[in-house]
Amino acid sequence: MSRKPAGHIAPYTHPAAGWDALKQVAINLVREKVAGGNYKTLLKQNQPDGFDCPGCAWPDREHASTFEFCENGVKAVAAEATSKRVTPAFFAAHTVTELLRQSDHELEQHGRLTDPMVYDAASDKYIPIAWDRAFALVARHLRALPDPNQATFYTSGRTGNEAAFLFQLFVRMLGTNNFPDCSNMCHEPTSRGLPGTVGTGKGTVTLDDFEQADTLLIFGQNPATNHPRMMNELRDCARRGATIVSINPLRERGLERFTSPAHALEMLTGASTSIGTLFVQPKLAGDFALIKAVAKRLVERDDAALAAGQDSLLDREFIARHTSGYEAFEQDLRAESWDLLLTESGVPRAQIEQLTEIFIKGSNIISTWGMGLTQHKGAVKTIQMLSNLMMMRGQIGRPGAGLCPVRGHSNVQGDRTMGIEEKPTPAFLDRLKKVFDFEPPRAHGYDTVDSIQAMLDGRIKVFFALGGNFAMATPDTPLTFEALRACDLTVQVSTKLNRSHLVIGKEALILPTLGRTEIDLQNGVAQGVTVEDSMSMVHLSYGMNKPASPNLLSETAIVAQLAHATLGSAKVDWLACAADYASIREMIEQVFDDFHDFNARVAHPGGFHLRVASREREWRTPSGRAQFAPHAVDTDTPLHRARAQHGERLMTLMTMRSHDQYNTTIYALDDRYRGVYGLRRVVFIHRDDLAMLGLRNGQHVDLVSVWDDDVVRRAERFLLVEYDIPRGCLGAYFPETNGLVPLHSKADIAGTPTSKSIPVLLEPCAA
Repeated sequence: MSRKPAGHIAPYTHPAAGWDALKQVAINLVREKVAGGNYKTLLKQNQPDGFDCPGCAWPDREHASTFEFCENGVKAVAAEATSKRVTPAFFAAHTVTELLRQSDHELEQHGRLTDPMVYDAASDKYIPIAWDRAFALVARHLRALPDPNQATFYTSGRTGNEAAFLFQLFVRMLGTNNFPDCSNMCHEPTSRGLPGTVGTGKGTVTLDDFEQADTLLIFGQNPATNHPRMMNELRDCARRGATIVSINPLRERGLERFTSPAHALEMLTGASTSIGTLFVQPKLAGDFALIKAVAKRLVERDDAALAAGQDSLLDREFIARHTSGYEAFEQDLRAESWDLLLTESGVPRAQIEQLTEIFIKGSNIISTWGMGLTQHKGAVKTIQMLSNLMMMRGQIGRPGAGLCPVRGHSNVQGDRTMGIEEKPTPAFLDRLKKVFDFEPPRAHGYDTVDSIQAMLDGRIKVFFALGGNFAMATPDTPLTFEALRACDLTVQVSTKLNRSHLVIGKEALILPTLGRTEIDLQNGVAQGVTVEDSMSMVHLSYGMNKPASPNLLSETAIVAQLAHATLGSAKVDWLACAADYASIREMIEQVFDDFHDFNARVAHPGGFHLRVASREREWRTPSGRAQFAPHAVDTDTPLHRARAQHGERLMTLMTMRSHDQYNTTIYALDDRYRGVYGLRRVVFIHRDDLAMLGLRNGQHVDLVSVWDDDVVRRAERFLLVEYDIPRGCLGAYFPETNGLVPLHSKADIAGTPTSKSIPVLLEPCAA
């Protein structure tokens, strides 16, 4: 297939993956100038003698299967293995002001950071700094704070367990629970919602359950782009006859047809597998009403079955033995208005009934979800409503069935397990106190949004980021920039250049770190790091490539040396931890009972599974039972109020990734499954909305956020692209549209920015 010219919009009619994916692999390897000797790294990805993919958190089968192709994994590995370098000479040639003018894609293309750098305000440039001087600078700022809560410590989901554990221990010994992390911006509603219903913030299934499932409900997720290895599981399920339902505002190509690069016959014959059985397209923020509608219809169908003398359609034995609160929940369903559910979901009654029949027919049902469910004001109650629905038919805690939140970065779940949590439990803090002989801070700390506001208010003076691209991952971009610039010191631990290195406090440091693919030698001994995937499997991973620079330190070593410089080593021998990561794992097993015999168990190929109590129908809730949670449909949200003010011209915007993107990392400018080539400033819109607004396909518009403050939030010059999306809804890429998300527009209880339900108006572009 010939490549489309830059700036081209064209429907994509091929199956997902296939030869196009292999072609993109070659393009990425050439673009990153990956040295020939590093190609072998791709074949060692997710292998027993290789390393864990630094990309997504989708699990592997025993970490020992045959090579499992993943286009996004290749992009992540190629980005780390690139031969391009950002050296002190690069910084000497560019001011920070000059670099700020470059796009996020351009910044990514410069390559790997090689040396620690400190900002020199006089020249507006970064200049080299020795590691010991860099640690001393951070330590001096931290020790000078009148209150340790004036510092906040961000963690990326790519940080391994060992570094994350040391990081939380260091920061709590310093005296604060300020731990904003990437969970705050993605699956926090899962972490806050599930404990209230099933007693855990994690999923209840493993990959083995997919082999037994006959029905899969996929909510708010685009696995072909965001978790490509998941597609092979869906392919296998579809080929043995499982029913797969995609519930998403966009009808994504990857959930229609898929050609697996891991199966030679499909590739050679041009065959493909049909994935989706039914596509349900709720309007944005309509998932809660849709799920509640299915639950209400299930009660009605159960009434009819019982009246006809048939067996109940509910799992009444499960409900009686394992749950609490069903009667109140059922009463709430019966009282709910069908008209309200249909209006709020945006899904026709006939399709709701079709989905309900699929749910009734399914014997073993798995519900998966991504950020399409979590980045809304009502996200927590949506997750709980999905739990309610699954519990009605006993679809939790048995083989082939359960809840499956699919997380993003490779260790975002592991970081939370290790204690990267601004609201730690008393039990966890008590264990830290017992093991390490100090009094941990008990007050809850700042999450991501709270940290930004605290920086704006002058309550935070030091910002430290262990990975990530905070400036571009967060909402309300101009306010976030202002917040970071108000700090006395900003520190970024990174592998590659990004915008967060350029949006800086009065003083700023760049601390370059090893990537997951690189050999981590400590005292001449290669060290491995562990991660926990979305299904609670813990793996050990060793890098294979020569480090991009001899002046890089691992994240673990950076944390240990900073802790030593700040606190000394009277209670913890930080430098000994940095010299032998196995010693950190021994500390971890003293704090977490589930990590007993950590080093021995993780040495086994495939690692080990962390026990999830609800998977075994042990419910760690106050009642000791799974808890039904009734919730009303909220009709007084910012979206409702904005629509009341502006009428049908008010649109709801969702931000999303393109295919050549992973979180804020922009590998290239295409989104081929949606037919976009060489462009990023596009907005997807229904054809009838174009007509209603008096706009035309291909026209440029500005997007203006609607919020109840006096701040003007505008994203300029976006190309309108007619697309299969519900009326009243829009889609556009982040981070370009993050500035439209008001800082305090967030999920109830969870605090997650509402990046999938932003009220906006479209205005013809003035330019």
